[in-house]
Amino acid sequence: MSGTGTSSLTIKLLSYYLPLANTMKYLLVTSLLAFASQANAQKVFSVDYASQAEVKVFVARYENQADLKVFRVKYENQAGQNDGKWYFTSYANQAQKRIIFVDYENQADLKIFFVDYENQAGWRNNAKKSLMY
Repeated sequence: MSGTGTSSLTIKLLSYYLPLANTMKYLLVTSLLAFASQANAQKVFSVDYASQAEVKVFVARYENQADLKVFRVKYENQAGQNDGKWYFTSYANQAQKRIIFVDYENQADLKIFFVDYENQAGWRNNAKKSLMY
């Protein structure tokens, strides 16, 4: 008889705590995804001096010369996750990366090409991907 009461209590406890556990898992996963998307968002700020920049960028004349094809988005929430969708911030402290545009290809860490459409953005040279993390 005591075995039946214990299993009944166990079932009641499980029916109470399982939905809570699932809710907690959902909240944890949602929070991690939200944080990850903010951490990798391509919000950049163009600085005036090379000493202030984290990445030196050269704008290539042709798409096939670029490491990354960049689409400039209009709003901060449209910025991508290291996928070539860049939002240029007004202030350095709002950006994840500070960049400087250089005049010569041999001065650059990263060569980019600006594209006209969002679906054209993306990496051509994955070896350079770590520059923008």
